[in-house]
Amino acid sequence: MIDLDIDMRQYDCPFIDTTDDVDIAFSAVQWQLDTDAEQLETRLIAEGDSRETLEDGLRALRTHSNMTDCYLLSKRDTVAEIGTKIEVTNAMQTIQRNGGYITGPFQIENGRERWHIGFDADEDEDRTLAELERHNEFSVEDRDQFGPSTLFDLLENAQSAMELLEGCRSLTETERETFEVAFRNGYYETPRGTTLDDLAEHFDISKTAVSMNLRRSERKVLQSALGVLERMNDDQF
Repeated sequence: MIDLDIDMRQYDCPFIDTTDDVDIAFSAVQWQLDTDAEQLETRLIAEGDSRETLEDGLRALRTHSNMTDCYLLSKRDTVAEIGTKIEVTNAMQTIQRNGGYITGPFQIENGRERWHIGFDADEDEDRTLAELERHNEFSVEDRDQFGPSTLFDLLENAQSAMELLEGCRSLTETERETFEVAFRNGYYETPRGTTLDDLAEHFDISKTAVSMNLRRSERKVLQSALGVLERMNDDQF
């Protein structure tokens, strides 16, 4: 399997046009391509810089000429979950026609869209990219090729990866920033490249406060990592 990470700008996509005009971002949660009806049905998370921006973005999305249906599922502050149906874009048709398929969620922000696309053969990939260039602007940001054993390993450990990801997401902004600065400045190296005193000066807080932030972040990440290791050990027996 060939997996591409593509930065895309479609010229007939209502999500891209909306993020061009309004400071709003969309992330796909679920999607289903109906090739017979030539429609893409999606559930997305929409996030605006403010409540007013969110409303402006949703209003612009609903009135777009390529939007078939747009309905609100839930909303809180600057974030909303929405359902949409749009006409299949040129890029979608090109990928589907040439044997490609979506391998992951897509994100749209600032007039650009991040796609994850898979192919089974090099010739399918080459043909698709050549056709995409005619009506779209894009760049391939990353390309990976997996064999059956690697794909099996990825699928088998998907739950473990999610657990580790949730552990990282549980960090507060302060914990994450403290952990990152400490790591990048060599706090965990031997000998240490930085000290608690240095970190306290960097964040302009007490040495005790820095230590507490580090301990909380370490505990959350390590708990997730240990859970993953236990799951891997259980799978081996």
